[in-house]
Amino acid sequence: MSKTFRSGFVALVGRPNVGKSTLLNHVLGQKIAIMSDKAQTTRNKIHGIYTTDDEQVVFVDTPGIHKPKHKLGEYMTGMALQTFNEVDLILFLIDAEQGYGRGDQFIIDFLKKTSSPVFLIINKIDKVHPDALLPLIDRYRNLYNFTEIIPLSALHGQNVTALMEQIRRHLPEGPKYYPEDQVTDHPERFIAAELIREKILQLTRDEVPHSIAVVIDQMKHNEKRNIVDLQATIIVERPSQKGIIIGKAGSMLKKVGTLARKEIEALIGSRVFLELWVKVDKDWRDKEEELKNFGYINRED
Repeated sequence: MSKTFRSGFVALVGRPNVGKSTLLNHVLGQKIAIMSDKAQTTRNKIHGIYTTDDEQVVFVDTPGIHKPKHKLGEYMTGMALQTFNEVDLILFLIDAEQGYGRGDQFIIDFLKKTSSPVFLIINKIDKVHPDALLPLIDRYRNLYNFTEIIPLSALHGQNVTALMEQIRRHLPEGPKYYPEDQVTDHPERFIAAELIREKILQLTRDEVPHSIAVVIDQMKHNEKRNIVDLQATIIVERPSQKGIIIGKAGSMLKKVGTLARKEIEALIGSRVFLELWVKVDKDWRDKEEELKNFGYINRED
């Protein structure tokens, strides 16, 4: 007798930098969401698709929920909160090392308005003593009636298997929404742009805040050379940021290109010729038209 096939949509929500993208990439076994130790790295809802013979879980990795400081921040937070009503299950991630924060209460207040089951995922348990977990669990248990509470380490994979077993238990019977070999519904252009942005965040550290965007100008296969020609523009808000990203004699931009190219090649399985440009667009994060041009807001919204 064949097992019941289960499927559904599972949201990853939480404050910035709690490890949502790390958990998603670990479950899928490959990178589709960019990672950085800077807050608010994820800007769009990333769909990651996990498929076995018995289930298909479509994870929705949302931007970290925070108090917006500009139109881009308003969009990111609004998109994350909207997700609560569109999924079968919500994973609310917290950082075991950081503990409770006011941002968590903001999220919990919204969770109280949803009918979806909610798991509390206590991430980064490798960074705290086990004795610190029980008081933390009690604190959050008094704030919300969580369906499950699961401590884990997304970085090291500790207890992730147990999480997946619990997710399956709470998914409804359903169809296979995507082919079994598909791991994301985002086009290669989107992920390529995200990988370039990730390298900038990693290499520039605190010198360049989150005022950068990456736009893919061209991505096409050159049959004569058997290579993918990829051209991208890095958008910054100030000339000083442009100078940092380019670096002395172009050294920083070259590093960004080299690291990004390697990961893009691994993603698409083909050699890549990557060209990068840097452009200043003052205060683009507060310009609705630019947010549409750069793909953060849909034209019909």
